[in-house]
Amino acid sequence: MSAAVPAAGEPTRPGGSVQVSRSGQIATITLSNPGRRNTMTERMWLGLVPVCRDLAEDPDVRVVVVRGDGTDFSAGADISDLDSILRTEESGRHDGGAVARGEAALAGLHKPTLAAVQGYCLGGAWQIAAACDIRLASSDATFGITPAKIGIVYPVAGIERLVRIAGPSTAKYLLFSGDFVDAERAHGLGLVQAVHPADTFWDDVDDFAQRLASRSQLSIQAMKDIVDVAAAGGDLAPVSDHWQEQMAASQDPAIGARAFLAKQTPRFTWNGGPDSVRRPGTRVVDAGSAS
Repeated sequence: MSAAVPAAGEPTRPGGSVQVSRSGQIATITLSNPGRRNTMTERMWLGLVPVCRDLAEDPDVRVVVVRGDGTDFSAGADISDLDSILRTEESGRHDGGAVARGEAALAGLHKPTLAAVQGYCLGGAWQIAAACDIRLASSDATFGITPAKIGIVYPVAGIERLVRIAGPSTAKYLLFSGDFVDAERAHGLGLVQAVHPADTFWDDVDDFAQRLASRSQLSIQAMKDIVDVAAAGGDLAPVSDHWQEQMAASQDPAIGARAFLAKQTPRFTWNGGPDSVRRPGTRVVDAGSAS
């Protein structure tokens, strides 16, 4: 089942859609702007907000894959719509606007997220990929982070995420030059975690997503939370306390131990819920109205 999701509120310009499909425990978000290499319009950036909120609340979804429609991930933000995309309505400033809201919604999803990058992943599209936990690239993928080519300043959250992923010097190299890099070079720079052959890419992505869906979601969501807080230099004590309480109340440790001793595949039962999400930042909210 697939549904095009409109943005929350009226977009200044139409065009493109964010589509959602579900197959078992895996949901796929597809960025779709046919004929335009899936360039991201304001409608599409804002459309990520309700999509991520719905997936966060769906107990049947364990893993979320983000991809582009057709042969490209996305060629980035729609340049013809750039003013409205980057402007925050309340302040009138170009401090992120729809880009920041869409990126925050995806980064705030407490379930594991995979960016499956085929073809072009340029400009603002990198910010979408970077907001995911793991990035898998097809061997035909091309990456470019290009603000200096068009004279804009990216939202701070996106730059901060790039620094965490690739380090300050590599971040400066990519941001200053705007150079395109192929999949293998992107892997060497730490932008992606694995490169797969183009002819088997989607099978490889599905295999990995299925593998994550079969693992303990208690472990995965806890580790995601802990890693994110550690990377941001936050206080880990309350994080540890929360997840130790969740583990004590869960059957997953016993299920895993029994399966290991019996040399069987465990069938974990913990799948979170509203009360399991530790901090407000892991809940998916409309970044434009969050306090």
